Amino acid sequence: PDPASVASCRSARAMAPKVAKAKKASADKAPKYYPADDIPVKVPSERELASRGVAKLRKSITPGTVLILLAGRFRGRRVVFLRQLASGLLLVTGPYQVNGIPLRRVNQAYVIATSTKVDVNGVDSQKFEDSYFGKAKSGKKGKKTGDEMFEEASAKPVTSEARKADQLSVDTALMKSLKNPLMPKYLKARFSLSKADMPHLMKF
Repeated sequence: PDPASVASCRSARAMAPKVAKAKKASADKAPKYYPADDIPVKVPSERELASRGVAKLRKSITPGTVLILLAGRFRGRRVVFLRQLASGLLLVTGPYQVNGIPLRRVNQAYVIATSTKVDVNGVDSQKFEDSYFGKAKSGKKGKKTGDEMFEEASAKPVTSEARKADQLSVDTALMKSLKNPLMPKYLKARFSLSKADMPHLMKF
C-alpha cells in the first residue's frame, strides 16, 4: 500500500476516539439555564373570579324593567323582565296577550334596559327554572325514509296545555299592572334605528 494512505488512515483512527470523547463531554456538561421553580402563582383578579360563575345582573335591570331585545327571533321587541335564573339568563315575557312574546330566556348581553318599569309583585315566577325550557330529549331514532324526513321538517311544534296554563297565569297577573292604556301600545311597538339616530346619545 501507498505510505501516504496508510498515514492518513492512522491519523483518522487517532482522531476518532477524541471526537467521541468530546461529544460525550458535551452531553455530560451542565446546561447554561435552569427552569425557575419559584415562579409565583398568579392571583386571579376580581373580574376573573366573577367571570367563572353566574353573570352578575346589571344594575339597570331589576324585576319589572322593560327590556328591548337585540337578537333572536323577537329582536327589536319589548319584553318585561321577571327574574334572573340560576344559569344567569333572564326570564322575560311579552306578555303574550299584548305582543305575542311567550315566557323565554335571554342573555343580558343582548338587551337594552329602559327606564320603564312594570309592577311584577303579583307574578309568581318561582316555578320557572332552566329545566323548564328547552326541547324534550327523545330516544334513539332509527333510519328514516325521505318522506318521513320531510314530514318531520314540516311538522310544527305543539305547545302543551300545561305551558299554556302557565303563560296564562303570568299574563293575567301582568295585565293587572298595565293600567295605563299607553303601556300595551308601548310594549307592542317595535324598536328600530334610522341613519340619523345616535344610540349613544339616546336615553331609554
